[in-house]
Amino acid sequence: MKILLADDHPLFREGVKPVLLKLDRKVTLIEADDYPSAFAAMHKAREVDLALLDLYMPGMSGLEGVIRFRAAFPDIPVVVLSAAEQAEDIRKLLEAGALGYVTKSSPSDVILTALQRVLAGGIYVPPSLLEHPAAEPPAEPKNNYSTALTARQIEVLRELAKGLSNRQIGDSLQVTEGTVKLHVAAIFRLLMVNNRTEAVLVAQKMGLHKK
Repeated sequence: MKILLADDHPLFREGVKPVLLKLDRKVTLIEADDYPSAFAAMHKAREVDLALLDLYMPGMSGLEGVIRFRAAFPDIPVVVLSAAEQAEDIRKLLEAGALGYVTKSSPSDVILTALQRVLAGGIYVPPSLLEHPAAEPPAEPKNNYSTALTARQIEVLRELAKGLSNRQIGDSLQVTEGTVKLHVAAIFRLLMVNNRTEAVLVAQKMGLHKK
């Protein structure tokens, strides 16, 4: 397993490393201390499984950096690590495509649980956000599916509509099965569906089963 750890504070990177090593027996850490070095490391590395990004690093503003990273590497699950705990910031980052947001003040077991959930295809939202329903990411209207999904998510949904398994979708799109699981989880959330059958029905309404 390869993990990008991007944070401009060396002490924090050293502190979180023991947690990351618990995710897998063979974890390879790729370190970066700003957005330019994070992008360079990603272009150089292969098969990165997870990207951990500090929200505020040199090179770009927080939200802009995450948005550009997601656009450049849409198949890589992103978890944001930050000292900021404003619900509005968290909401915007989740809308931008981050699959998790972990505050740096979180205990190591919380950080580990959050990363395991994301790697398993889920989304981690801090309890502080769940305590404020008004701050939760607004649900996308079901009559505006195409704007709710990224181009890659639409491709995955199109393959779902064909009845393909996650592994078959991965082979078709040349991504890992784990990456497909992440996209499927995000699709369920954005389309407000609970399973593959409901997702396929939405795909049919979008006309994706005809393409």
